[in-house]
Amino acid sequence: MDRMDKIKNHFEEESVQYDGIIKNLIPYYPQMVEALVNTLPFNSSKDIDVIDLGCGTGTISCAVKYAYPKAKITCVDISGKMLKVAASKLSDASGATFINRNFYDFSFDKKYDAVVSSLALHHMVTKQDKLEFYRKIYSCLNAGGVFINADVVLASTDALQERYMEQWKSFMCKNVSTDEVDNKWIPTYYEEDRPVSMMDHFEMLKNAGFEVMDVVWKFYNFAVYMAVK
Repeated sequence: MDRMDKIKNHFEEESVQYDGIIKNLIPYYPQMVEALVNTLPFNSSKDIDVIDLGCGTGTISCAVKYAYPKAKITCVDISGKMLKVAASKLSDASGATFINRNFYDFSFDKKYDAVVSSLALHHMVTKQDKLEFYRKIYSCLNAGGVFINADVVLASTDALQERYMEQWKSFMCKNVSTDEVDNKWIPTYYEEDRPVSMMDHFEMLKNAGFEVMDVVWKFYNFAVYMAVK
């Protein structure tokens, strides 16, 4: 089985319920989306080219399109079913493009003003995989373009990571049963997710060519961070 096949199957199964699942499992997800969109450094009337990597059901793309009505949106996702939901949400958005591909097989064929992503890049298995993908992202950006990612991250120490996990579990247990958290979502996290620390991300982004980067929003193990070409 390909290293991404299990993740693809997971998202195919959850495509219809995904938006509700995200709200139950990801702390303050609407604020993450808002932080990502608010970090885009363009005039709202500008005609910008944006690619959404791991677009899921199109939540980020819709928010970008709302803030930038003239934006051209390209949505990439491993799940065809997710893309169908995204296409339905963006049905009024002229010029939206949808590409069914996983990150390992994807090559950028043009330049973009912004690369955005949400809860997707942590599925790449190794740090080397992530670094190589960051290099691809850097290469596809126009000068002054931005990469903005909203994702799960690790703490810099094991002790702090325990606190992160406690806070995350506490949030989830407000929305779903403790049994479901302990027996489904936490095991899925350890089985499928490969997050790294914020410091690791910054090191990889520097190695990829980015010189300016920052964290714009963070809640324990969830962060929105950006880098400028």
